[in-house]
Amino acid sequence: MSSARKCQSAFGVRLCEETVLELCVAHRLKEEKIANEWVAYSTSKGLSLTLEHLNLLEHEVLNKKAAKARQKVMKREQHSGTRDIHSIQELLEVEVAEEDLLDSYGTPSKGSQKRNLSTPENPQSKRISLISKSPHLLFSPSSFSPSATPSQKYGTRGSRGEVVTSFGAVHGISWSGTGGRSAQVKMVIPDEEPLTKSYKFMFQKLLDIREVLLGKIEDLGYALKKHFHIEEFSAVSLPAQEPVTLLGQIGCDSNGKLNAKSVVLEGDLEHSSGMQVPVDLSELKEYSLFPGQVVILEGTNSTGRKLVASKLYEGVPLPFHKPTESLQDWEQQMILIACGPYTTSDSITFDPMMDLIDIVNRDKPDVCILLGPFLDARHEQVENCQLTVSFEDVFNRCLKLIIEMTRSSGSQLVFVPSLRDVHHEFVYPQPPFSSYDLAKDDKLRVHFVSDPCTLEINGVVFGITSTDLLFHMGAEEISSSSGASDRFSRILKHVLTQRSYYPLYPPSEEINIDYEAFYNYAQMHVTPDVFIVPSELRYFIKDVLGCVCVNPGRLTKGQVGGTYGRLFIKREDTGVEKRTSPCVSAQVVKI
Repeated sequence: MSSARKCQSAFGVRLCEETVLELCVAHRLKEEKIANEWVAYSTSKGLSLTLEHLNLLEHEVLNKKAAKARQKVMKREQHSGTRDIHSIQELLEVEVAEEDLLDSYGTPSKGSQKRNLSTPENPQSKRISLISKSPHLLFSPSSFSPSATPSQKYGTRGSRGEVVTSFGAVHGISWSGTGGRSAQVKMVIPDEEPLTKSYKFMFQKLLDIREVLLGKIEDLGYALKKHFHIEEFSAVSLPAQEPVTLLGQIGCDSNGKLNAKSVVLEGDLEHSSGMQVPVDLSELKEYSLFPGQVVILEGTNSTGRKLVASKLYEGVPLPFHKPTESLQDWEQQMILIACGPYTTSDSITFDPMMDLIDIVNRDKPDVCILLGPFLDARHEQVENCQLTVSFEDVFNRCLKLIIEMTRSSGSQLVFVPSLRDVHHEFVYPQPPFSSYDLAKDDKLRVHFVSDPCTLEINGVVFGITSTDLLFHMGAEEISSSSGASDRFSRILKHVLTQRSYYPLYPPSEEINIDYEAFYNYAQMHVTPDVFIVPSELRYFIKDVLGCVCVNPGRLTKGQVGGTYGRLFIKREDTGVEKRTSPCVSAQVVKI
C-alpha cells in the first residue's frame, strides 16, 4: 500500500491529494507523521474528524512544534556563531522530504493539462503549480521575523464565533452572501474628486488653518440659522442688556482639558472678527460640548466679557442619499467588517488574519471592508525593529495573502488605511494604499480607498473611518444631563450634526491633520445610512438619527482574539416621505 493510501486509511476518509500535500509541505512533515499527530490529538480531546478540528490541530500542535524546532536551530546557530553541520543537515532533510512529497502526490490525473507541464525536464513545475494554488505557503512569518511563535493565548481562546451584540431582525438568518456577484461598490462623489493618491503635506500656514476653521463656522452657521429661523447674530464682545444670539466655535481658555469653567466661544469672522468670550453654563440644564464644536448660544452679555448662556442650538444632520437607480433589481447584500491589528501583540504569525480568511471563504460575503492597521506601528516587534525585511514588504505579503486566498469566494474587498499602518503616510486625511500592484483579474474586485471615505454599495451609503474618533472625542467632551445619557450616542450625534468625519479641534496628539486636504476630503456631504467607526472602546451597533453606527471592535485585543462585524443591507423603495433603514440586521461576532 502506498504512503498516501496509508495516510487516508489512518484518517478514515479519502482526503483530497492536494490538501494532504499542502499540509505536509507547509509543516515539512511526512504524511504518516501528520496521521499520528491527528490520532494522538483527537484521542486526547475526544474529537471527530472535521475541518474545524483539523484547523485546531494545526494551530495548537503543528504550529507550536514547528516554532520549537526553529528556535532550536536558531539557538544552535547563535551558540556556534555560524550555521553548523547539524542545522545544514536538517535543512537538507527538509528539502528531501518536500521533494519526496511532491513526487508522491504531484502526478496529475489522466487527461489533465497539468500533466504536460510536469515533465522530467522540468521537475520544479509541480512545486510552482502547488504554490500558485496555495499562496499561503509563500506567507512564512519566519522569513521576516526571527521570532515567529504562534500566540498561546490566542490559540487556546474560547467562545469562537459567539455573537456579542445584535441589531435588527437576526433570528433565523443564515449568514452567507452571494460571493459579490451583484455588489456594486463606488465612491460617493459630490463636488470634489475623491482622494485617490498621495499628496504633499507638512507645509501649511497658520493663516490657512484659520481660514478652514472660519469657513467651517460660516457654513454650519448658515445651516443652523436657516433651520432654527434665527434672524441675525450679534458680536461676541458687544455689551448688551437684552438677550443676544451668538455664533461661534467652542474652545478652551487654557491648554488644559475642557471643563464647565473653561469654556469660551470663538466668534465667526463676519460678526465677531474672530474674537472670543468666556461662557457661563450654570443656567443650561442640559448640554454636551467639545472643542471645535460649532454652536449657536443665546443668553445675556451685559459687560461684553462673559456670556451667561440660557439656550443652546446644536447642529442639524444632512439629508440621506437618494439613489437614482431602480431599487427593484438590487439583491440583499452581506457585508463583513474587520479592523486591525490582524495579529496578536505577542506574535507576528497573523493567525487571526488566517482565521478571518477562512470565515470569508466559508460565508462568501458580498463585500468585505477591511480597515487597518495591517502591520501595526504599536506592535512589539515593529517598535523594537526586529523584522528582517522592510515594513512595506510585510504589508504587501499580507495583502497578497488576503487577495489571493479569497479569490475563490468572489467577495469584493475594500481596504481602508490606518494612521497606525507603519509603512503608510502618517497624515489625515490619509490616501489609499498604493504599494501593492493588483493583478488584472483583481482590479474589479479589490478597492483601495482613503481614510475617511464615503462609499455607496447597491444604493446604501457607508461612511467609513479607521481613526479612533470615539476615543479622541470621548476624552474631550463635557456634558450635563438630567437623566441617563449614552456617551457613544452623544458623540456620534455630534459627528453627524457637525457634518465632519473629525470635528474635534485641536485634534488629538495622535493625529496629524492637513487642513487643506481636510476641507476637501474629510467632510460629510450626505448623512450615511451606515457609519463604520472602529474604536478601542467597547463594540456596539446603534441607531443614531436614522444612521446605523457600527463599532466592530478590533480583530485582536492584545494577546487575545477580538471581534468583527457582519450585516445585511437592502435598499427598499418605501415612497418619498417615509424612510426605513437599509440595514436589515447586524451582529458583532468573536473571531
